[in-house]
Amino acid sequence: MTASPSLPASPAAPAKPPQLRDLLARPAAAVMGILNVTPDSFSDGGDYLAPEQAQAHAAEMIADGAEIIDIGAESTRPYGSQPVTAAEELRRLQPVLEAVVALGTPVSIDTMKAEVAAWALDHGAAIANDVWGLQRDPEMAGVVAARRAPVIVMHNRDAADPAIDIVADINAFFERSLTIATKAGIAEELIVLDPGIGFGKTPQQSMITLARLREFSSFGRPLLIGASRKRFISTIVPSEPKQRLGGSLAAHLIAVENGAKIIRAHDVAATSQALKVAHAIRDSR
Repeated sequence: MTASPSLPASPAAPAKPPQLRDLLARPAAAVMGILNVTPDSFSDGGDYLAPEQAQAHAAEMIADGAEIIDIGAESTRPYGSQPVTAAEELRRLQPVLEAVVALGTPVSIDTMKAEVAAWALDHGAAIANDVWGLQRDPEMAGVVAARRAPVIVMHNRDAADPAIDIVADINAFFERSLTIATKAGIAEELIVLDPGIGFGKTPQQSMITLARLREFSSFGRPLLIGASRKRFISTIVPSEPKQRLGGSLAAHLIAVENGAKIIRAHDVAATSQALKVAHAIRDSR
């Protein structure tokens, strides 16, 4: 991928409200609802391309318990997604983003492009969600730092390698990302780590990552998990993406038990209910 052109900093941009910090301070995990304004995402591509559909779906997810809305305009599915230009991402986002921001729930921008992240953060998005953990676009860390925005740093690989120790690989990746963040001036308390379930991993490696999630607590940063409808579920119980709710809930409940503070999900109502009931049960001990 070619580097984005140099982007000007925005030193005059006001600091984002500490909404993410407040969510992470709560004892229960927060739910991030997925809003894909794409034609080719793996489970809901094309469902919310129209601006009115996207806004209505965001409002529905908020009513169902989403505390963050994650908007993506380029499919980043690990198998068969087609790259799009920044101009195309922005074309898809521009009719949608500000209307979703106006709903009053924090919005994260799911992009690997600094140009797109800059535009979205300047138009109301509160969080940057980079599926390449500040390591793909060399301008991304500077854009995030200049806007004092929280950032989700996700582990990724160009291809899965069943021979590697996936936990060691994730640890090394996070070390590199955190070094980049520090050099750019991103405050440590603004960083969330995402081990990237399904990205650059075999199904077995995704399960190992979930089972060993507590090992990433050594970084001292909150963890986000997005196992929703992922392919590894179908290797256990053959199923199509929209038939994987049970497997998604199982993975997310285990993730929270192992320290996850944010759960990224398609099925917000069921996920929110499951997390709240599990939390209430734990509180009754």
